[in-house]
Parts: sequence; structure tokens; C-alpha cells
Amino acid sequence: MPASWKVRTGQVVAQAPSSPRGARLRRGLTGAAVLFAVLEVLTRADLVDPRYLPPASKILATTGSILVDPEFLPEVLGTLRAWAVGMVLAVLVAVPIGILLGSSQKVYVASRALVELLRPVPSVALIPLAILLFGRGTDMKVALVVYASVWPILINTIYGMHDVDPVAKDTARGFGLGRLAVVARVSLPSAAPFVYTGIRVAAAIGLIVVVSTELLAGGSEGIGTWMLARSASGGERELVYAGTIVAGLIGLGLNALFVLGDRRWFGWHQRARGDE
Repeated sequence: MPASWKVRTGQVVAQAPSSPRGARLRRGLTGAAVLFAVLEVLTRADLVDPRYLPPASKILATTGSILVDPEFLPEVLGTLRAWAVGMVLAVLVAVPIGILLGSSQKVYVASRALVELLRPVPSVALIPLAILLFGRGTDMKVALVVYASVWPILINTIYGMHDVDPVAKDTARGFGLGRLAVVARVSLPSAAPFVYTGIRVAAAIGLIVVVSTELLAGGSEGIGTWMLARSASGGERELVYAGTIVAGLIGLGLNALFVLGDRRWFGWHQRARGDE
């Protein structure tokens, strides 16, 4: 008898199969609830100095209050604006270069040393240089987001172009398609899931870079700048923790949107590789 059926009082009753996504969500919420409960117990029992870790209930209450604070929301928008502009520019830079490097073996070999030299440089280490070139405003954050986000998109685009079935390309050429037509009609559709994965990874990296830059370099707006100002006084720890939670929630929300897009547009790729 299938697992989705159940015998009850002599009758067979159909049961809706449980959703894996719903189960994962419930487990995630349960884990978060347990973590906050443990932190609450530790602080209330004076096992942790509340000067360093306020009670979890106060942190959650403060998080809820700043989410409706008209002075805090512009800071969130400032962070998201720098992240979005940086991501768009990173895609516009990395995807064409990745297509070029992935389509031409000669160009790929000639540029590989330069890519491997620049890719490991952490974006945070470039903050002093970015301040000299762009100041402490949004341009600095955008430049660092572009630098950090370009690499995962570029590498995934190159890998996706290399993963294209050579038989499909040969077949297209056999039908008289030129080099550019083969790239546009065969290589790009096949590499699109890899490009999207690179963008999804880069989105998380870009958000981390924006908030880290705001924390380390300051600026006129942003969640990190707001947290830096609150931590300077030393008496607003709940606000600093609340800002951290908001940044994490933004990251979770963005990742959830990218996951939905992946399932909507590239579900065929997951099924073809046996991922679902």
C-alpha cells in the first residue's frame, strides 16, 4: 500500500503526501526556536553576562520594533540599493566575459593565469583602495560588490560553456549555423542554469560584502553603518543584535527568491541530472 494511504476503521483513507519543502521549513523554524530558547535560558540564569548577550526575548522585541522604525528602513534600502546595483553590474561584466572565455580555448588559456591571480584577493582587503578611488559613499560599496560578485558568476559561466554537449554543437553546425548562432541557440541555453547558480552564489557574497564594508568603512547609509553607530555608544547592544538579525533575514529572503526562480526556470536541469 502506498505511503500516502492509511487504513482507518476498516476503510482506506487517502492522505496528501508531506511536502519536503514544508518539512524543511518546519525543521528550520524549530531549530531557530530552540536556539533562541537556549539563549533566553542562559541569559536569564545569569550563565552569560547580559552586558554581552541580552536576553533573546529583548533582541526579538527590538528586531520587531526596528522593522517598523521609519528611521531604520532607509538604512535597509541603502544597503539593498548598493547590493542591487553591484549585482547588475557584475552580471553585465561577468557573463559576456565568461561566454568569451568558455567559447574560445585559446582565450581561456591566455587569461587563466590572470583570473587565478585576481580571484583569491578578498574584497574586504580592497576597502582602503576603494575609499581612495570612490570615497565612502555608495560608489565604494558598489565597486566592492562588483569585484566580489564577478568571480562566482564568471567561473560558473565558463564551466557552463565547457559543459555543453559537443554533439549538440556539432549538430547545429551541421545544419549550417555559424559560430555566434551556435553560442546563442545551443551553448547559452545549456549554460543558463550554471550562470544562474553563479548569480545566486554571488548574491549572498555581495550582501555580505555590502554590510561588511559599511561596518568597516562607515558611510552615509546602510545597515552596517547603522549598526556601527549604535555599537559606538556601547549601550545599545539589543539594537546591534537586531540589526544583525535583519541582515540575516534579508539574506534568507533573497536566497528563497533565487531558489524559487531556479525551480521555476531550471527545474528541467535538476531533473535531467537526477537532483529531484
